[in-house]
Amino acid sequence: MSTSPPPKSGAIAPERMVALKVLRRTTEGAFADRALSAEARKAGLESAQRSAAMRLSFGVVQRRRTLDWLIDQAVDRTGKIEPRIREVLRLGTYELIFSDGVPEHAAVDQAVRAAKSLPGSSARRSGRGGLVNAVMRRIARDGAGWLEDCVDPAVRHSMPDWIAERMVRDFGDSAGSLMAAMNEPAQTSIRWNSLKGPREAVERELPAGAHPGLIAPESYVIDGPFDLEASPLWEQGLAMGQSQASMLPARILDPQPGERILDLCSAPGGKATQLAALSNNGATIVAVELHQSRARGLEALAERMGAKLEVVVGDATEVALDGPFNAVLLDPPCTGTGVLSARPDARWRRREEALAPLTELQGQLLSRALELAPGGRVVYSTCSVLAEENEGIVQASGAAVEQIPGFPEFAHPRLSGALQTRPDRDATDGFFIAQVRG
Repeated sequence: MSTSPPPKSGAIAPERMVALKVLRRTTEGAFADRALSAEARKAGLESAQRSAAMRLSFGVVQRRRTLDWLIDQAVDRTGKIEPRIREVLRLGTYELIFSDGVPEHAAVDQAVRAAKSLPGSSARRSGRGGLVNAVMRRIARDGAGWLEDCVDPAVRHSMPDWIAERMVRDFGDSAGSLMAAMNEPAQTSIRWNSLKGPREAVERELPAGAHPGLIAPESYVIDGPFDLEASPLWEQGLAMGQSQASMLPARILDPQPGERILDLCSAPGGKATQLAALSNNGATIVAVELHQSRARGLEALAERMGAKLEVVVGDATEVALDGPFNAVLLDPPCTGTGVLSARPDARWRRREEALAPLTELQGQLLSRALELAPGGRVVYSTCSVLAEENEGIVQASGAAVEQIPGFPEFAHPRLSGALQTRPDRDATDGFFIAQVRG
């Protein structure tokens, strides 16, 4: 649940105004995180206000389908709601149903004020205010009950039908818990970079309440807002933002000094620089990236973090590589269904028709990885929870799945030896990880 500070009497809170602008821009096709950065900067929001605007705008974007369903229950002629009024109603409904700490009267008042602030004649502004007031009060009275009675998991948890159907298929009775967690703020964690300094140097810069993570020894979990890129940790290369689950693939691959390691789909570089740190720059790490601009970003990250990487630009399915390698880390493009908490608009950008071409590419990449590491170990990982992208790809490859020691709590429910992390159970991203032999 999110909270936002009470507005000054008679005013529309600046974080709500920014949130509405972000919603408008995302409706027009903008990415939510980029729109928030731009609008918060233009509005000159302070840190607490920016955090509130992010919780509001990201929460509304994530729960858009649920919010629209609730709004439609409360009106007789849904097609007559102006797009901007629907944005106001989405924000107000989100505060009524999903936000703690906002009194009902404040949420209704702010929504009415926002509706009346839109351009138009006095009569039109008054009519908008009356509509919003009526809809909001009905949702305040009945909305929680409507949602409690809703039996459609896609509506209840604000998912596209095709994603919800697959989650129910793959996770059964626990799918609801999984989808519910994907509407909550993602855990904030960072990875200590041992190449740039001791652990104590990181801990001195962390905010109060930060604590070591439970999954990877180099992880720290931060409760509350923390701007890593504005801290000395980022400037000095001592840390980078990375979920605990995404630290597992490099740890499982376990690079050793003297080995030749391939990161086949490398950018933005979190796992590649982690591989360098785990081997204390003793392994030769080749990092492949398709796009030149992202490759430059990868090189810049490696330089800042003191990681020795050989960056190769090209198509990972066919680019010339000087093999063989002792081990390959393959984290291919995927739907990202395991990281929906951190990417509020991702669920609406994914298309079911893109899944088949994506899984075909994943299979081709795994085949290439196995060819490049004959007799070596290959770690295949995705930030997806869909079977087609995970066990389906590994099983289709025909490669033997090896048992991954040390993480019984993450044992995959359907593929022996593989791992699956879950945001509802593990408080981190949903990741699939399997180790096979080339």
